Amino acid sequence: MLLVANFFWGLSFPLIKALLLLSARLVPEAGPWFLAVYTVAPRFLLAAAVLVALRPRSFWRVTTGELKQGGVIGLFAAAGLLLQNDALQFTSASTSAFLTQLYAILIPVYVALRAWRNPGWAVWFSCGLVLAGVALLGNFNWKEFTLGRGEWETLLSSVFFMGQILWLEKKEFAANRAFELTLAMFVTEAVVFCALAGALTPNGHALVVPWTSGPWLGLTGMLVLLCTLGAYGIMNAWQPKISATEAGLIYCVEPLFGSALALFLPALFSTWAAINYPNETATWTLLVGGGLITAANLLIQMKPPQKT
Repeated sequence: MLLVANFFWGLSFPLIKALLLLSARLVPEAGPWFLAVYTVAPRFLLAAAVLVALRPRSFWRVTTGELKQGGVIGLFAAAGLLLQNDALQFTSASTSAFLTQLYAILIPVYVALRAWRNPGWAVWFSCGLVLAGVALLGNFNWKEFTLGRGEWETLLSSVFFMGQILWLEKKEFAANRAFELTLAMFVTEAVVFCALAGALTPNGHALVVPWTSGPWLGLTGMLVLLCTLGAYGIMNAWQPKISATEAGLIYCVEPLFGSALALFLPALFSTWAAINYPNETATWTLLVGGGLITAANLLIQMKPPQKT
């Protein structure tokens, strides 16, 4: 079941990129930040509405702890998704999928530095693998020591995803319920993105036009049902049934799914939505760079730092 959840999350990378291209065609006067926001705002607005419809009483029974934890996680996730979605306008879905996994390395490094201890050789070696993978995937300019906008934004988004994970594991929220926590998180993200959409929209017309497009509604529906409600619902239901190490190993396949789907889905989306989104190719930089990052994540999960 967690593999299914990872498949849905992998699907979100080419799916969101297709939505961004379609939105740019539907609203040509919009800037990249509005497109990034308005691709994800309906996702959480509709997902929150579905949760409320399924269990309306839960909306009024969210505890202070669930609201606090869900709100902060929602803010971290909103910042990460905003950067990740904007980055997808400047980099490939496959590259974004692999670079997003940086948080798997950042978490043990952060925890170790916070405790003033050495995280161990496995972590430092994994960091080296990730840096090499990032340099390959991001077409790092060795003369100017720069990465592209899409790559930098994706790496920065991973820092916020790290904050989301760390806040989720806080012991003070151990009694919080998964459904109510998810509802608070979705509502927070919906409020943030809807407010940003209102502030960034070039005109009122830009807020309405996408909802009149059949392909836009179809892609958004897939994003809501599969990549949001489906993936989070599966994770909350099935991750507690296995160990954290096992779950971490399974989550390493998310970018593999994303890259594999990006090899053929873009052409299908292009035909359906009348956009120019060619299929990606498995270049040597993608295979080697993505392989290095995946190997680093596997090493971290198989040899986690000792807890103190």
